[in-house]
Amino acid sequence: MSSHATTAEGEAPQFYELVPHHHAPHGSTQIGFWIYLMSDCLIFASLFAIYGVLGGNFAAGPSPEHLFNLQLVAVSTGALLLSSITYGFAMLDMDEGKKTGTLVWLVITGLLGAVFLGLTLYEFYHMIHEGAVPQRSAFLSAFFVLVGTHALHVTFGILWLVTLLVQIGAKGLIPANKIRVQCLSMFWHFLDVIWIGVFTVVYLMGMLR
Repeated sequence: MSSHATTAEGEAPQFYELVPHHHAPHGSTQIGFWIYLMSDCLIFASLFAIYGVLGGNFAAGPSPEHLFNLQLVAVSTGALLLSSITYGFAMLDMDEGKKTGTLVWLVITGLLGAVFLGLTLYEFYHMIHEGAVPQRSAFLSAFFVLVGTHALHVTFGILWLVTLLVQIGAKGLIPANKIRVQCLSMFWHFLDVIWIGVFTVVYLMGMLR
């Protein structure tokens, strides 16, 4: 039927609503980011499944009790979990329009993330120095892929945070920057939840094998 066709009453039919709906600014950004996080969940779920299958195959090589330093891992875990709290303070200051407070808490969050990343890289260096390289056994291959993927995400998170600091410093707490802070908040807390799973499955349960 043509758009110029008329009904029996002589009025042109309407094929769409003339009054547009109200959409929240940048609402599609948050929806898209939730979809991305769901895809990331699938990636980590696959890596956890792989580790669950291969985590006990040591190939007569070193096992978790010979490699893991739980005290070091506990410190890195504490730093990452504390960074979620400091990010929460940044969100509170952002909601109150406090630019300086937001920047300060984001800097602290980034520093705690850097501590976590540095300790993770030190652990990798120590293990490789001891000959526990990824190709040594299926357990080590699964370990390096799972923990390394998480560390890579933390690296991207820190780079994103630094970029956000520059944007907020230059343009302030404009709506677009607030959306970016909220999206990074979801990403950062997501990484904390994943790490709790890694710490439990890989380190704690690994020491009990």
